[in-house]
Amino acid sequence: MSGEGALSVSVALCTFNGERYIEEQLVSILTQTRPPVEVVISDDMSTDATLDIARRVASAHGSAPVRILHNVDRLGVTRNFERAVAASIGDVIALSDQDDRWYPERVEALMAVLEANPAIRLVHHDAALIGADGKPLGHSLLDSLRVSRSERTLLDGGPGFTALIRRNLATGATMMFRRELLDVALPFPASWVHDEWLAVVAAATGGVRLIERDLVAYRQHEANQIGVQQPTLRYRARRMLEKRGDRYGELATKSRTLADRLASIGVEPRWLDLARRKAEFEAVRARYPESRLRRIPAVLRQSKRYPELSSQRALDLVRDLVQPA
Repeated sequence: MSGEGALSVSVALCTFNGERYIEEQLVSILTQTRPPVEVVISDDMSTDATLDIARRVASAHGSAPVRILHNVDRLGVTRNFERAVAASIGDVIALSDQDDRWYPERVEALMAVLEANPAIRLVHHDAALIGADGKPLGHSLLDSLRVSRSERTLLDGGPGFTALIRRNLATGATMMFRRELLDVALPFPASWVHDEWLAVVAAATGGVRLIERDLVAYRQHEANQIGVQQPTLRYRARRMLEKRGDRYGELATKSRTLADRLASIGVEPRWLDLARRKAEFEAVRARYPESRLRRIPAVLRQSKRYPELSSQRALDLVRDLVQPA
């Protein structure tokens, strides 16, 4: 596939009381080997020195203009990112958290993929996990999320929608996408987190690509609004025995929202059919009886659907059997 020439890059960076790390992150963005054309900071009513630091860094590094958007009401993570990306002017938009550190070649590496593959709408990559002190934690983001070899293959040139319909595998801090994706992805639904929504819509309407390479130091600390939970055996056992609560109703709502959006924008019939089957599956799970004994036949009737449609496949089937109401 032939390339399409140089594209411009905007960075959409969301902040909220990020004075501790914003300088390191913003410097790493403004000193890229291929600098962006702008950095759009959408600030969610910070009360610390975040914006003072950002202005000072922007003044010291003139590689790209830094625009600051001030929210007059607290928007939260997803709506704040929605505001930032909507205000960005680049052909391509890179999402940025306030507390990570980009590797110098990050923009250049991702743009090489997009410029060589016009059909790809979104590209994402692996990241090295670091602690609050900036020291490596010894493992990568994809490994921490237990992204299997088959899932990685689907995300790297395969039908990525078949993997993303089950669970989110693309983290916003590692993501870059074409502006045209916003034509079908906006507005972001309230039931979805911005990054998982962008990834699944991109996969259904064009294509995604995974680069199995660390291009960001992804910081884990006590103030993360969205972080990585290590799926240890103890953690998974605890999840297995958590009360069902509202989780399944929320999954049903998310799945129906996706199917409705894909129907409204027009996608390949196979992806719309898969999205509708996912929505039906989650709706059935949400209606399982509270009694575990009465739940058994209902779960077993759905057993063939778990491998294709549930996030943890057979493990989810077992969870649905044993979880207390």
